[in-house]
Amino acid sequence: MTTLQHCQALDAADPLRSLRAHFTLPEGMVYLDGNSLGAMPSAAAARVADVVTREWGRDLIGSWNSASWFDLPQRLGDRVATLVGAGQGEVVVTDSTSVNLYKVLHAAIAMAQQQDASRRVVLSERANFPTDLYIAQGLCAAQGLELRLVDAQDIPTALADPHAGGVAVLMLTHVNYRTGAMFDMQATTAAAHAAGALTIWDLAHSAGAVPVDLQGAGADFAIGCGYKYLNGGPGAPAFVWVHPRHADAFWQPLSGWWGHAAPFSFTPEYRPAPGISRYLCGTQPIISLSALECGLDVFRAAEPLGGMAALRRKSLALTDLFITLVEERCAGHGLALVTPRAHTQRGSQVCLSRADGAYAIVQALIARNVVGDFRAGDPPGQADGVVPMPDILRFGFTPLYLGFEDVWNAVEQLRQVLESGEWQEARFHRQNAVT
Repeated sequence: MTTLQHCQALDAADPLRSLRAHFTLPEGMVYLDGNSLGAMPSAAAARVADVVTREWGRDLIGSWNSASWFDLPQRLGDRVATLVGAGQGEVVVTDSTSVNLYKVLHAAIAMAQQQDASRRVVLSERANFPTDLYIAQGLCAAQGLELRLVDAQDIPTALADPHAGGVAVLMLTHVNYRTGAMFDMQATTAAAHAAGALTIWDLAHSAGAVPVDLQGAGADFAIGCGYKYLNGGPGAPAFVWVHPRHADAFWQPLSGWWGHAAPFSFTPEYRPAPGISRYLCGTQPIISLSALECGLDVFRAAEPLGGMAALRRKSLALTDLFITLVEERCAGHGLALVTPRAHTQRGSQVCLSRADGAYAIVQALIARNVVGDFRAGDPPGQADGVVPMPDILRFGFTPLYLGFEDVWNAVEQLRQVLESGEWQEARFHRQNAVT
């Protein structure tokens, strides 16, 4: 039996425990929702205030030069690059994840069809993050292409099937948002390339949480958000990476002035910037970028403590502990583990299912200052042979600011919610707009 004292001893021995001081968290809260919105870095409020009052309020337009606003997307991109296995000058921070996906998917389709016009399929996982599927659905409809969805385990077969039609692009999220299951990026990318397809990886639930090696995996394109594990704040700008072998091959479709080779020449004809800078579009959100920089600063503080490798070790230890404690202390209450047990297949979250009451249980936990979230299962009427996903209690583990005693306390509160039956109270069943 794992004990509270054991968890406290793990915290005392944790080489990363000092990183929690870099965040502002409410006293007594166990925050297990960093995979949806990261906690606020302690430096963010002062940094944003300085941008507003001094750089904007006093220095005004001069700050594009004096405060280096102009190249902030590239400078932050270089910081993100160190977390995702990309080179310097290969990433820009800009726009939203959805907008960046539209850019790279459009470019990838064009590249694939230039090589073979018969390739008219975008292949993805049926359980991919919905906005990715929506963007692909709209783009495929506009270009007369097919968006083909299969279960994750069927992707190798779908790629290799010579009778299935030509796959132009394989578009996947590295860590599934509902289950926490993680693809083998290198093996999956190799399978796609063997089938003649290009790959796009959504790193929204990976960047800053698990080690990623885009270059080592031979990936083609990647995008990801800044407000989850990168702790950039609500609606923080996203990032986009294109392998250098592709960066100059095509214009991206949103050819705005910030992606021009010489934005302030103001010529009427568009001329794309070289490399990744052509994936910029309009004027950049400087205040939001500055807040994200504070989140990235914490990863710099983690580097002498072991960097992403140490964060991954702690993430796995936290999630292992959570799984063990739930199975020890919450047995008999109908919870089932959805997230893979294997470390190589698990992101930085643990997802549990329950036949009924999942939403209310999460709300009852939040009332007890343990913040996770709920993700609805698949609606009825799935296609034949498709196993519907159940309702999910989802818990994200950010090793930058979570400790082992936090895990103990979270499971203890979950046990009490289940044993007392308080989740059945009407107040916990009222559906909020954001779940």
